Amino acid sequence: MAEKPCKVCNFSREKNYGLTASSLGQLKINGSKSLGFSAGSSVTVVLEDDGTIVEDESYFLCLPLNTRFMLLCNKEVWTPPKKFDGGTAWLRQESVDVKTDAVDSGVSSAGAWCSLANQLKQDLASIILMSEADLQSLVDVPCLDLASALGFSAQKTQGLQETLQRVLDRREEERQSKQLLQLYLKVVEKERNLTLQQEGENAPDEADGMEVASATGFSPRTLHVLKGKTSPETRLSNEELQMVVQQGVEDLMKMLGWDTEQTTVLVQNCEEELNRRLQQIQALQSLSAHSRKSKSPSTEKAECSK
Repeated sequence: MAEKPCKVCNFSREKNYGLTASSLGQLKINGSKSLGFSAGSSVTVVLEDDGTIVEDESYFLCLPLNTRFMLLCNKEVWTPPKKFDGGTAWLRQESVDVKTDAVDSGVSSAGAWCSLANQLKQDLASIILMSEADLQSLVDVPCLDLASALGFSAQKTQGLQETLQRVLDRREEERQSKQLLQLYLKVVEKERNLTLQQEGENAPDEADGMEVASATGFSPRTLHVLKGKTSPETRLSNEELQMVVQQGVEDLMKMLGWDTEQTTVLVQNCEEELNRRLQQIQALQSLSAHSRKSKSPSTEKAECSK
């Protein structure tokens, strides 16, 4: 396998060396020797510019020539490069001390979003697997810093952060919708239980129902149908309808436990249904009689001769 030229540095960037390596393992070995790491030290390879961890051999081979790597020994962590704006040496040294404290306090957060940025760099579809905290950390990263880590333009990175924010907003909407649905289902279940309880309290005992049925001639089924909520008259037989009409409003009020208005409407509906059925029967009988009369004896003889 052909060797590729690389550049390595330590975590403080004070030591920098150029070397060649044909694999990630050889890079660790040659780089550790160049940087003076002790034998047996645990070495992690990251990209010097953004801290992306390089642990896959295929990814290493895909990187361009002269890529700058940082080798971290044991518990060392990647930090972004420090920039100075001129001044005397002692002023720069003071600036180094101040920035070092700030970097140390933000190492964990910087490392977290850099790792997430590396995931996005390898596969943008990994967004769907990220937690809301991970998405929020990527949204909060300055656009230029995230663009540098991803290798994207500032405009493309801004569009990516807007997409991440929309994903966060949609997840929040889904959570609120789920909570509202659960609350609605609880209310519906509570109302249903309350209705069943009230119906149970208002319903007569089975023994009472049998006594009422035997005293009035109504069967328990007829009483059950009469108490139905939707057009009970359509589910009664002609005999049952006649019994309801003959029973009268006052007796039915006592049997059903209803008020006058509700019972009157029931009796009227039963009477109308009974009349409608009788009219249908009379109409059928009339048509049958008319059909028999229209068939004269001469017509019958003519049909027989044929």
